[in-house]
Amino acid sequence: MQESGEMYLETILALGKKNNLVRAVDISNEMGVSKASVSRALTRLKNQSCIIVDSDGHIAFTEKGRRIAETIFHRHQVLTQFIMALGVDRETATADACKIEHDISDTTFNAMHAFLQSRTENLIEA
Repeated sequence: MQESGEMYLETILALGKKNNLVRAVDISNEMGVSKASVSRALTRLKNQSCIIVDSDGHIAFTEKGRRIAETIFHRHQVLTQFIMALGVDRETATADACKIEHDISDTTFNAMHAFLQSRTENLIEA
């Protein structure tokens, strides 16, 4: 899946956590993109069996779409925490994590996640 598709899925997930029901206009407002761009992206995501859109325009995940969205969201959270652990402020860490989350290898991500977990465990034991 392309990075833009992942970004849309992550946005749908985040909006769903806030509002429960997500519509194309919500995505447009959140991402700062045109409604036409959202419409094209949603068509691609439907064709990839990642989302369904009901007759009222409410967007829901398929199992595949939810899995991808949750994976990207998890990567974003872990990468943000990792970068902040290096002493970077939250705003910069969040922006950088957004850039990295789509391109980082599973091997590197898993190593960073394991490092963060071991660091947290060591703080709890101290």
